[in-house]
Amino acid sequence: MILQSTSVETPVGTVVLFVRDGALCGLTFDDRALALTRFLERRFGEFTAVATRDPGGLAGRLRAYFSGEIGALDSIPVDPGGTPFQIKIWSALRQVPPGRTVSYSQLARAAGCPAAVRPVAAANARNPVAIVIPCHRVIASDGTLGGYGGGLERKRWLIEHEKGGAGAGLPRQAALPFAAGRV
Repeated sequence: MILQSTSVETPVGTVVLFVRDGALCGLTFDDRALALTRFLERRFGEFTAVATRDPGGLAGRLRAYFSGEIGALDSIPVDPGGTPFQIKIWSALRQVPPGRTVSYSQLARAAGCPAAVRPVAAANARNPVAIVIPCHRVIASDGTLGGYGGGLERKRWLIEHEKGGAGAGLPRQAALPFAAGRV
């Protein structure tokens, strides 16, 4: 198996991405790249990462996002793998508009499983396509940032970036319900 790979320098650190057949199958910060590589090995078996300047044009779209074109990530094709439940949650995450946040319980309700708040949080934490599947938009029900694998400072930066960097604090919560469609 061959995966195309590249790194992108961003204001919040280097991001590593992997592409298979034109779809993003892995994206993380470089300090978490080993965990992503292990995930991809479990998913695909042994693979070769071929360094590619801009696989599928996805690195360019990521650069555009960090340059202020927030919508540049919206239509990136993703192939995160996952269980049917994880795919449902990740699909719902992609419906949360940039500059908005949802709580884990709101995300659970939007995905049609209101009693599954902890499994929703676990699915969010296992997202292999960070930023594009915007797990950073999920906050605690009390409005605090909560956890983020890339670190809370990155999470805060991404949320502020998506709302145009205007003002301090957290953005408004998304209007719900939104449909949980395809990832």
